[in-house]
Amino acid sequence: MSKAAYSERALLLTLAGIQFSHVLDFMIMIPLGPLLMSELGISTHEFGLLVASYSFSAAGSGLLAATFVDRFERKRLLLAIFLLFGLATLGCALAPGYATLIAARCMAGAFGGVLGALIQTIVGDTIPFARRAKASGIVATAFSISTVAGVPLSLWLASLYHWRAPFVFIVLLVFLFLLVAMRVLPELRHHLSREKRAHPFSDLFAVMRDGNHWRAMMLSAMLIFAGFTVIPYITVYAVNNINISQHDIAYIYLTGGAATLFTARLIGHFADVHGKVKIYRLIAFSAIFPLLAVTHIQNATLGWWLVCTTLFFILVSGRFIPAMAIITSAAQPRLRGTFMSLNATVQSLAMGLAATLSGFIITQDAAGRLVGYQNVGYAAIAANLLGIWYVSRIVMHDTHPNLPDVVPK
Repeated sequence: MSKAAYSERALLLTLAGIQFSHVLDFMIMIPLGPLLMSELGISTHEFGLLVASYSFSAAGSGLLAATFVDRFERKRLLLAIFLLFGLATLGCALAPGYATLIAARCMAGAFGGVLGALIQTIVGDTIPFARRAKASGIVATAFSISTVAGVPLSLWLASLYHWRAPFVFIVLLVFLFLLVAMRVLPELRHHLSREKRAHPFSDLFAVMRDGNHWRAMMLSAMLIFAGFTVIPYITVYAVNNINISQHDIAYIYLTGGAATLFTARLIGHFADVHGKVKIYRLIAFSAIFPLLAVTHIQNATLGWWLVCTTLFFILVSGRFIPAMAIITSAAQPRLRGTFMSLNATVQSLAMGLAATLSGFIITQDAAGRLVGYQNVGYAAIAANLLGIWYVSRIVMHDTHPNLPDVVPK
């Protein structure tokens, strides 16, 4: 391996490590739901607000970051935000109660929401176009590894010690990758010499004037809403209604994450070969069945529950692979960076709204069982069906007229 290839690989693995840290911080709240509700004495809608606080904060910070992110040297900005993210996560570990925990989650979301966009920006700045998809794939494995290894390990720490232990673990990861990043990441200043825009909001206004951009962001919101109304309460429902042991919750993420490591590539391949719109609709329609299953089953063995949740992981998350290709291609190429930042804000806002709505729909009976989870499932299916219909309204700029991905205006 040449020195240049080694440096590129070290760069990508470092970025993947940073991505892993903040993805795990976001994901861990959901499987900790039963423990947090018991330890803090909070209701379903209070837990929903706890999950949503991260997303709402990330939405606001992402929108704000779109106005200043190109004004600073990339490495220093990333390190500063990553350090602040680590301190906010430490605040989660030390929070004495619900109010302080939700405040700490807001701070973590504010910094974590910027990290993902900044990581993708650095990939675009440093990796040639011919290798950029593969590079993005290496960074994206952080999500699967977080699901397969990070969440089960964090749950094991929580069951062995306390619900605070996973956050301490994430803080240690942050400072480890911070030290590595200080040595590995190059300084990136070339963007600072570019001609300045008329004002910091010029590109943002240009994106918002395009109706096709709005349609693509609406599809993005439907994608999130169809999944995230159900996702925050899967583990709470499993423990309180299905009587799955808290110690067995890790298997949900282990089997589901492991399955997506294989199926994600297959879905991407089929979408490229047979058309992204066609495969999106097929996967999204198939996702109706696990959405119904995980919100309606009343009794199940661990094995049967794992079958349902693994299908949920494969199909509900699998919709994003062709859909994000459609959404990305809907942007005018010269405005794609700003569009993707705004789209990330829309996604975070949709996550927060979905989790908040679910928290108010779902209640608990005297035995602690969730009531109304079936209604959340119906809302998710309605949003999913709406997305299947709505995708035909999006025009993709990057497709060739002879390929099956072209959607008529």
